[in-house]
Amino acid sequence: MTADSSPDMSPQQQSDDAYWAALFEQEEALLPTDNKPDVPLSSRWAPLNRRIDGRFRWSDGEREEETDPWQRAQAIMDADDTLTLSVTGYNKGGLLVQWQGLQGFVPASQLIDFPQFHLESERLNALRQWQTEKLTLKIIELNRELNRLIFSERATLVEADEREKLFYEIKPGQVHEGKVTNLTNFGAFVDLGGVEGLIHISELSWSRVIHPSDILEPDQEVRVKVLNVDSENGRVALSLKRMRENPWLTVDERFKPGQLVEGVISNVVSFGAFVMIEEELEGLIHISQLAEGVFLHPRNVVQKGQIVVARVLKVDGANKRLALTLRSVTADDVE
Repeated sequence: MTADSSPDMSPQQQSDDAYWAALFEQEEALLPTDNKPDVPLSSRWAPLNRRIDGRFRWSDGEREEETDPWQRAQAIMDADDTLTLSVTGYNKGGLLVQWQGLQGFVPASQLIDFPQFHLESERLNALRQWQTEKLTLKIIELNRELNRLIFSERATLVEADEREKLFYEIKPGQVHEGKVTNLTNFGAFVDLGGVEGLIHISELSWSRVIHPSDILEPDQEVRVKVLNVDSENGRVALSLKRMRENPWLTVDERFKPGQLVEGVISNVVSFGAFVMIEEELEGLIHISQLAEGVFLHPRNVVQKGQIVVARVLKVDGANKRLALTLRSVTADDVE
C-alpha cells in the first residue's frame, strides 16, 4: 500500500508540491484571534540601518525611508545579511514577523531548537511562547508577486558561501548523511551540514506511512539519496526509501495466491488491517476477510503488534497491492 500522496510523481514535482506548496499553504492559516497585534501595523514600520560592521540591522520605532521595501529585501537577501525582528504572531506553520510594512513568515522547521509536537494544540502553544521574542534571521525566499517574504533562523548558522559550496557539490543521485531537524505532516526536514533538504512523506518508505514520526524522530542521523537540487530557490528533495530496494518490484515472483505468509499487524483501520510481511512490504486484510460472523470493528478481531498467519488472495505488484485473508486459515496452517 502507498501513502495518500502520489509516490510516482517526479522528483521535480515532489520538490515543488511538497517543499513549497505544502509549506506555504500553512502560512495562509488565519492568525488566532487572541494573537492579533493591538498596535497598528504602520506604527511598527522602521528603517533599515547599516551597522558599522556592514551588516543590515532593523531598528524599531524609527521612520521608514522612502524606498521600495521589496527592493531592500532583495538587496539584503543577495548580501546574505541578517535582520533582528520581533515576533508579532503565529499560525500552525510557524511565526509571523513584520518588516517595513511587509508580513514575513518563519516556518517552524527554520527555527533553532524548536521541539517536535504531534498534537497541533501542543505545537500552537509552543509557538505562542515566542510572542514578542526577537529573532536574528536571514531572508531565504522572496517573491513579490506572491507576497512571500520567508525568513530562517537556521540559515544564520551557516555563511552564504558555505551554503553555495554545498549546493554546488550536492548532485541528484548522491547519498548524503544528515540529521532530522523537523517533522511535519507532509515530510521530514534533514540538515545536510548547512543545507536543509526535505524527504516528502511519499519518499520515506515503500510501505504506507501515516505520519513521518512513524519512521523518523528529531535529531536522528540518516543516510538519504538526493532526488533533485534547486540551488536558485534553496530546495533539495531527498529520499529515504530509495536507499533500499523496492520490494514491490519482485512481489509477483515471490508471492502467489493461496500461499501462507506470516506477518505483524502494523495498523488497524475501519476497513481492515495492514500486515507487515517484510520490511516495507505490507498486505491488507479487508474487513470482510478478517473473520466469519459479525463484529463491530477490525480491532475486535486483531490488534496492532499481533503476529498472524494469513493466506494470499491476490498479488498486484504494479499497483502495490497485496490482498490477504484470515478466513481460510485453519489451526493446522498456523501450526
